[in-house]
Amino acid sequence: MKAIWQGAVIAESNDTIVVENNHYFPEKDVQLAYLESSEKHSICPWKGEASYYHVNVDGHKNSNAAWYYPKPRAAAQEIAGYIAFYKGVEIVP
Repeated sequence: MKAIWQGAVIAESNDTIVVENNHYFPEKDVQLAYLESSEKHSICPWKGEASYYHVNVDGHKNSNAAWYYPKPRAAAQEIAGYIAFYKGVEIVP
């Protein structure tokens, strides 16, 4: 699977995990140079607290377009160390 935004491949992996129709990419397969830390957080009742990244490609910023769970709850341990994308980031095979 690939995560693409503004023509750049942000992530590419054969080892994504699908949770609630979102592909979570292993951090090792994500081009972290395209990500900037965000102050945003949200809570999922069963996964825990999510943290966010802005996606930035050639000066084009997509605010809070990636998220991850730094300390997922027990039910979501499989996505520890994984990052997911939305807000226009295209996920393709």
